[in-house]
Amino acid sequence: MAISIGVFSSILAAETASLSKSSSLSSLRFVVPSVPSSKVNLRAVIGSSSSKAAAAETGKREPRGITKPRRVSPEMGAFLGGVSEIPRTQTLKLIWAYIKQHDLQDPQNKKIIVCDEKLKNIFGGRERVGFLEVAGLINPHFLK
Repeated sequence: MAISIGVFSSILAAETASLSKSSSLSSLRFVVPSVPSSKVNLRAVIGSSSSKAAAAETGKREPRGITKPRRVSPEMGAFLGGVSEIPRTQTLKLIWAYIKQHDLQDPQNKKIIVCDEKLKNIFGGRERVGFLEVAGLINPHFLK
């Protein structure tokens, strides 16, 4: 008797889960492209807002998060050549380009960066930095 009740409850739980998934499908619209019926592909499209429509018309969208330009500290600005605003992604690219150009990676362990005077200014005076630490060490240079 206990076995059949356990099976019934697991079936009931599965059906309840599938019902909750199907309720979220009601918010989807299906778009049918204008092609011959033999080649029709349906794709689900979640409702769009006006900002998405405006971005689709121009082909670009507003940068946000780490791609949004932010003000930088004077030390970082001096390192980057006098820049006052730059995205974090671009900053990391420029730092890595500088590291590669000046051959500042440890020859035995490429994961370690041996800092010169310019890098010491932005990395808090540290002599050696792990490559995973770079993103964390540039955070204080982005002003709010």
